[in-house]
Amino acid sequence: MAKEVGDKLLKDAQTEKKSVEAIIYDRRLVDETELAKVKSKILGIPYKKIDSEIIAKDILEIIPPETANRYKIIPLSRSKDMIVVGALYPDDLGVKEALRFLGKQQKANVGVFLVTPSDITAVLSKYSGFQDEIQAALQAVKPFKQADRRIVKLEPEVAIAEEAPIIKLVSTMLKEAVAGNASDLHIEPQQDRLRVRFRIEGELREVSSLPIDLHKPIISRIKVLSNLKIDETRIPQDGRFRTIILDREIDFRVATFPTPAGEKAALRVLDPKVGLRSLDDLGLIGQNSEAIKEAIGKPYGMIVLTGPTGSGKTTTLYAVMQILNKEGVNIVSLEDPVEYSISGINQSQIKPEIGYDFASGLRQILRQDPDVIMVGEIRDSETAELAVHAALTGHIVLTTLHTNNSVSSIPRLIDLGVKPFLLPSALSLMAAQRLVPKLCQDCKKSMSPSPEISEIIKDEISRLPADLRDKYKAPYKVYKAEGCVKCKKKGIVGRVAIFEAFKMTPQLTEIINIGVTENKLLEEAKRQNMVTLRQDGIIKALEGKIGIEEVLRETSEV
Repeated sequence: MAKEVGDKLLKDAQTEKKSVEAIIYDRRLVDETELAKVKSKILGIPYKKIDSEIIAKDILEIIPPETANRYKIIPLSRSKDMIVVGALYPDDLGVKEALRFLGKQQKANVGVFLVTPSDITAVLSKYSGFQDEIQAALQAVKPFKQADRRIVKLEPEVAIAEEAPIIKLVSTMLKEAVAGNASDLHIEPQQDRLRVRFRIEGELREVSSLPIDLHKPIISRIKVLSNLKIDETRIPQDGRFRTIILDREIDFRVATFPTPAGEKAALRVLDPKVGLRSLDDLGLIGQNSEAIKEAIGKPYGMIVLTGPTGSGKTTTLYAVMQILNKEGVNIVSLEDPVEYSISGINQSQIKPEIGYDFASGLRQILRQDPDVIMVGEIRDSETAELAVHAALTGHIVLTTLHTNNSVSSIPRLIDLGVKPFLLPSALSLMAAQRLVPKLCQDCKKSMSPSPEISEIIKDEISRLPADLRDKYKAPYKVYKAEGCVKCKKKGIVGRVAIFEAFKMTPQLTEIINIGVTENKLLEEAKRQNMVTLRQDGIIKALEGKIGIEEVLRETSEV
């Protein structure tokens, strides 16, 4: 298996013209910090964890942003006769030459630490100067504000002069969104201003307030990028575009929406570095992890992920597909839309407006000799029946449903018209998930829960399997993070998923054949010792990974 993975990495490195190390980092195949520590011992170069917040602006000026990005080197400190830098590839000949040149230019010795890709990205983002560029763009735009807008149409040279700062302003917004790990960018016209907000770690935050005069040119620029109709402002439009930011390809999915104050634009930031993650990164632990990995290992069967919109189902499907993505496996996906492009997987975006929907696409997929089929979502009876048929005929089928928990998947499929007797042979696993903010591990502090919460924890722990029940005993401790320099005073660093996995068993087969009821399904889940969403969340809360209040809120309706 290790040789097979190694050979595939070497082939991909040749195809993508990257180093194997760069591909390992890009695909998050191992923890970057652990890889850096191992590499540090091999090269004899010390590893250092970087706090980008303490790097002053004058230190950044030592290395130009273009050089820093090209060679993946960042300035860390400067004394009279010594410059200290961080390098991602300190053994690269080009990097060594660049550092020698830097030493001669600055007339100083150069000391090198080994750093990780995250450290490089965090420091490179400090070069952006978002607010400075906004002000510069505004100054450039102001002289044209007094002119009749019709001049833009009549005088091309004036239009070009006016558009240049807008192009720069929009470009800066996009770069800042990527550097800040934003999942979405919202441009929203208000009565007297233009509000710009980023969604970071699930929370919308206002990053800038611009004059309302900039609304139309900014929206027009975004429409040009995504090939939308500039003169159509009455109805919503959808589009997308791809560009290179921070030396990697980023997709932006664009949706415009008419409001009384003007068109609103929402851009989904599809960054492979953020969106493509491993199952371990997502938060799969214990028997939930074992159940999903066991289902993936079967030669055929249907794996169904459930949860509301925004719960990370698609991200989990991508993680599963990356595990299954081998040279001898034909994976074909139907998505709406294709969020991340994965080398080696045949991805297709449905287009209902021309009759190419999940059902019609699924019929065509079966003619493509697939081993693994991914159907973005089962929305109707025809898609449900075709997906079940595909699983019955020897394919692994990955898909999603909108239900509150994993147990509800079976009644939902029956409601969609699937004959109950087909489900035991077709279904392999049903899993549910939610996303919860992850606590900063540097500033989290333990505390005693309130009596009410303590009672909830006690009740849920008492229903866990014996090995887990014995591991978590009262008095319970939960955690809270107030914020520090590392997490930029937020107290959270990303999000982690909580899961529950419900397996197809002979006992569940009997329940389906006799007649499905909610009570019987819940009894079978209990017999399987299924760790529920709430229990998985409470375990992670007791271990200090997430906050208990968020767990209870996300699982209140399960």
